[in-house]
Amino acid sequence: MATDTHVPRMRVALAEEITDMDLAALQGSWTVEQYLRLTDQTNRLIEYTDGRIEVLPMPTERHQAILEWLFLALRTYIERLGGKVRFAPLRVRVGEGKFREPDILLMRDARDQRRQNRYWQGADLVAEVVSEDDPERDVTTKRADYAGAAIPEYWIVNPMNETITVLELKGSAYVEHGVLGRGEQATSKLRAEFGVSVDEVFDAT
Repeated sequence: MATDTHVPRMRVALAEEITDMDLAALQGSWTVEQYLRLTDQTNRLIEYTDGRIEVLPMPTERHQAILEWLFLALRTYIERLGGKVRFAPLRVRVGEGKFREPDILLMRDARDQRRQNRYWQGADLVAEVVSEDDPERDVTTKRADYAGAAIPEYWIVNPMNETITVLELKGSAYVEHGVLGRGEQATSKLRAEFGVSVDEVFDAT
């Protein structure tokens, strides 16, 4: 659940006018359409749960280096097979009244109807680079959200302990396909031939 500490004032354009809004004052009453309109007008990462929004922290340079390396590796692999991979900001609907902004989201088939212009209706794989401000968001909260959305595979890329946890969906919950550290390869359960060197991911600059 989003907390008010992650909801600052924000300057947004409404009806062609620039307006200062105290977003915390609206917590619990945001509609999906209001959330979508808000996020259409900002480059901040904002997530939505049951009428509440959470403004995510600005990524660090290391976060972006790791994200870029992993995205390029996935794109090189999956797009030649007819899939599609994107990176944040791009919203994905993970349930009724719930939207997330995964760092990476992938479809095995670029023609998949869940891949829509305004937001995706699901994904085959998502990845998060763990943020230092709130590791539990990526490790626990989003693990439950992505499992609830029946996303088959979730990668948790943790710069703090330099591990990559690859989770596969079994029934309604994730189980560990592998927890990989330096000197090891992280491989996909969906595409066993795809793997990355953990060292190369965390040495990205």
